[in-house]
Amino acid sequence: MEKAIKLKVRKELSGQEQQNIIKLKGSLISKGYTEIIHILDQDDDFHINSFETAPESKNEVQEFIAAFITRENLTDTITLFR
Repeated sequence: MEKAIKLKVRKELSGQEQQNIIKLKGSLISKGYTEIIHILDQDDDFHINSFETAPESKNEVQEFIAAFITRENLTDTITLFR
């Protein structure tokens, strides 16, 4: 496992956005992509969420996250670092 995925998450979120972010993180854990997600402050506006995943799963995880962001209309809330 290596720290392979980073997400930039806006700090100021609506209730629905918060629920969707929690749903995304729960899905990443329940699907076995990671066991823990680390959260660090980037600045006054954003957190950086990072997690380790198996190198062979990296593309699959990125595709899952991108699809989730699109489906839940979170493009202004969360960004996938590549």
